[in-house]
Amino acid sequence: MVALGKLVDESAISHVAHPHWWAGTNEVKLARAARAFECDLPFIRRECPEKAQATLVRHLSLKRPVIICVDDWGHWITVVRHEEGRFVVIDSKNAPVLQVLTWPQLRRRWRYYDETDWGEFVPVYDLHPVKPQFRIDAKAQFSVERAYFLRRQENADLAEHWDDYLSDLLDICRPRTASGRAPRNAMPMSLFLRQHAEMLVGRLTYWHGDINPEAVTRLLRNFQFVAETYAMQIPIAGQDQVLVDLSMLLGMWAAAGHGIDSMYGAGEDS
Repeated sequence: MVALGKLVDESAISHVAHPHWWAGTNEVKLARAARAFECDLPFIRRECPEKAQATLVRHLSLKRPVIICVDDWGHWITVVRHEEGRFVVIDSKNAPVLQVLTWPQLRRRWRYYDETDWGEFVPVYDLHPVKPQFRIDAKAQFSVERAYFLRRQENADLAEHWDDYLSDLLDICRPRTASGRAPRNAMPMSLFLRQHAEMLVGRLTYWHGDINPEAVTRLLRNFQFVAETYAMQIPIAGQDQVLVDLSMLLGMWAAAGHGIDSMYGAGEDS
């Protein structure tokens, strides 16, 4: 759902899917949960690995995340991107969750030997493309390069708090239209952040002397990375409001991490 730019609480999905404490969640429960959040989750099976790969790549080219079961039908992962023979997957079993797998690596984990009615075992590759029924305003473009960037140790905080960055950005700006074109009289949020970064860093560190300017710069770069990933836009006429929203977020972030002294009598004993 995050890949489709829609934030849904994990507990809400679990409430609908009803995962078993030991057996986990099967494809029927996943499909039920998908319908509850305005998505279809069809079942596709391929026995030929080349056809499985082609089907997977086709759905990814349509910007559809694809859920597949791996590790002898023991674990679900989501494939979100194909690029020059490599696949970007979201895998909760690993940290960081974004992984980059070659086709042989993915094929090896994906292949399962299913027993036929006549006692033979044949390799199968099951996949479940996520087809949203709602209007998509923001789709994540998790390129291989971006996946490697998020896998770096120094970017672990961005990967861990991705949903928080996305949630706030969805509130203060808008992504590209469904056609992929920028709306009229709009500008990329990433450009806006670059243009105003120096001013925001300078004013925040002026008013809160304990803040390291490099930490503020890094925070703004995180916002910029997420905004670029979803191709977010802001209306040119609304730049002042965006600047106010960003200033408020930065101020609360600074107070959360470093605290502030009493101001205008607030916080003093009455």
